[in-house]
Amino acid sequence: MQMFLQILSILIPVLFAITLHEVGHGWAAKQFGDRTAEIQGRLTLNPIAHMDPIGTVLLPGLLLYLGGLVFGWAKPVPINPMNLGNPKRDMFFVAIAGPAANLLMTCFWSIFFTVSVYLFGEQHYLHPYIILMAQTGVFINLVLMVFNLLPIPPLDGGRVLRSVVNEKIGRTIDLIEPYGFFIVVGLLFLGALQPIFKIVQSIATIFI
Repeated sequence: MQMFLQILSILIPVLFAITLHEVGHGWAAKQFGDRTAEIQGRLTLNPIAHMDPIGTVLLPGLLLYLGGLVFGWAKPVPINPMNLGNPKRDMFFVAIAGPAANLLMTCFWSIFFTVSVYLFGEQHYLHPYIILMAQTGVFINLVLMVFNLLPIPPLDGGRVLRSVVNEKIGRTIDLIEPYGFFIVVGLLFLGALQPIFKIVQSIATIFI
């Protein structure tokens, strides 16, 4: 029972972190004229609609089993830039909406932590699991926000960068995008992103 509650305390904030991140993109796209995500049923808080077999199930489950940092991703929401009023400008707001959703959730879990400490005394049997859920919610949302803001396509930071540079630089970014995933994996493997995670941990202590 304790193991089940511990897993649940971690998976709930992780699932909602990646789900609301994608919903944020789809919602922003809708505001600027692209209803593709809405039509395909992706503007929903149901995590099943956003699940990626590897990024949402296999990888987080494996990391949880190994006792490491639980991390993952959801299926990207479909965005059709041609439906946007001003594709270059509007994509900036569509891209930034995902990290913004994670920032809002960081604040939510921070408030949740404070309220939980007040409502649940340390002697309550749910106290450690509620605190674990709040701490996981703060940390995972900060990680997703900062990680996705890296200026590497196809991460959100790469999309933001593409929307603010001139077309010549933008075409260079487009050429890099097919290899962006491998660049990110390489940076993770080499430990180049470790300082970022340490900064995130420091920021998380401010929220909790």
